[in-house]
Amino acid sequence: MTPANPAPSSPTSADDFVIQLAVERRLINAMQVDAARAIIAGHSDPATSAPRVLDLLVQQGALGARSVAEMLASEFGMAMAPDMTNIRITGDTLELIPRAVAARYRLVPLHREGNKLKIAIADPLDTDGIDALAHIVKLTIEPLVATAEDISDAINRFYGKDANSIDDLLNDLSVTGGGGDAAAVTTEASSVADASNTEADGPIIKLVHQIMFEAIQRRASDIHLEPLEKRFRVRYRIDGVLLEVENPPKRLQLSIISRLKIMANISIAEKRIPQDGRIQISVGGKQLDLRVSSLPTAHGESIVMRILDKEGLTLGLPELGFFADDAATFERLISLPDGILLVTGPTGSGKTTTLYGCLHFINKPDRKIITVEDPVEYQLNGINQVPVRHDVGMTFASALRAMLRQAPNIVMVGEIRDLETAEIAINASLTGHMVFSTLHTNDAPGAITRLIDIGVKPFLVSTSLRCAMAQRLVRKICSKCKKPMTPTPQELRSLNINPAQASTATFAKGEGCANCNATGYRGRMGIFEIFVINEEIQKMIYEGAGSAKLRDKARSVGMRTMREDGTRKVTAGLTTIEEVVSITVGDVS
Repeated sequence: MTPANPAPSSPTSADDFVIQLAVERRLINAMQVDAARAIIAGHSDPATSAPRVLDLLVQQGALGARSVAEMLASEFGMAMAPDMTNIRITGDTLELIPRAVAARYRLVPLHREGNKLKIAIADPLDTDGIDALAHIVKLTIEPLVATAEDISDAINRFYGKDANSIDDLLNDLSVTGGGGDAAAVTTEASSVADASNTEADGPIIKLVHQIMFEAIQRRASDIHLEPLEKRFRVRYRIDGVLLEVENPPKRLQLSIISRLKIMANISIAEKRIPQDGRIQISVGGKQLDLRVSSLPTAHGESIVMRILDKEGLTLGLPELGFFADDAATFERLISLPDGILLVTGPTGSGKTTTLYGCLHFINKPDRKIITVEDPVEYQLNGINQVPVRHDVGMTFASALRAMLRQAPNIVMVGEIRDLETAEIAINASLTGHMVFSTLHTNDAPGAITRLIDIGVKPFLVSTSLRCAMAQRLVRKICSKCKKPMTPTPQELRSLNINPAQASTATFAKGEGCANCNATGYRGRMGIFEIFVINEEIQKMIYEGAGSAKLRDKARSVGMRTMREDGTRKVTAGLTTIEEVVSITVGDVS
């Protein structure tokens, strides 16, 4: 919706319009306006800019901000926004408009109803801003009028303090000299609470919290703080892709790193060896864990924080990316009473999330589940979780051996790394336990070769293994800016999509919008290669068949490769050809 009879949008002409309207409606008189203009004409301080007439009239109390808002709403046939101090705005609504856009156009999203978005706006004369917003969110805009102060307060309340307030924080630091706060943050503390007693309002603390808050707001999975020769780089990993954000000054590097190490409860005096710690924070009423890793580099300690969100662990198989047929197969496999199920793939391919999803699915009161992990990333209700501690001899093998004396039904081993762990896991499966674990292999049949390479006898592999599943993560097309597209013949050939398949497919791509940071993608999903071990394949493993022959046999009995599964998701309009081709470059269909 665009206001009727729009006035000129430049500040001067817009102010003149509002002042003239206020005079006509007898909210102020001409003498008050002339007096304000005389004050501005006499402004002689070259260090500051002269105030605007309208702002000065409001500051003097000659004209009320609420009166101006009500006057403009009446003039343009708009309604006033509800009381901004008592409104509630959902997270989904806030996500439609990034904070920077809200601050730039002085507006707040209030409520979405179908294809219509209600917003509170401070300046209904700003038709360009309303039109720009409609283009960004691809919705019909219904503006309601509020005062600029109410809008500013609402932005800070719902979005948090200014995402660009890093500049203000740095100004604060320039006053304290940066080093003054560094002295405080380089004091060893056993907890965040102890440190916050003396530093709660320190600009370094505010800056560190702002970095973490912004990363969470942007749905980052990791925060990377990397000391380089002449700068201190900050990057967020969003949907698997690293995005560089505003870098703090190099001079603040030691203070920021020290603060993070205090929060993670790791030694700030030790800078020569890698260290690990955890930070617990609350954002929007939701508890999050940050797993912190410090690594000495040539130019200082590099810090990586993995953001662990428990909500992702309760996802069902469809949310993880399984189509109905694969979900049915996988649910049957994870519900078996014994055997081994392996999830394979490189680091960052979602193996842990899939395994936790399996445990959540089968976690029932009549089953005892024990896990051994290095480290325990998520705390799960109703499950006994054992952390690996190499310093006291608690390895995967020793923990697994002890766990079996606890009479579990289901065991999860974070990773099979050596022969001893593999043999204990296999023996557990042969004595009536269901064992879940991971391996680092490129494809599903490669898991068998890997087990045999580390020394497991082929007959043990063939009798214990129930399934090996390889997976990768691809980015999902943003649902807000998703549009149909027609791939080129070359793109179709890259995934072996024939004309018959293409004629029934729903190809799509994201145009880029505020919801996806203009990338066209939001969120990720898995593509899978499920290698079910049947009697024929058991015999081939026992006879020592290689990975290539096992793969050929598996495909002959219906196994889809990751590229083929990705192709199904491309033709369903869930992801793009580029994503699947780049992720499955080594997958020979």
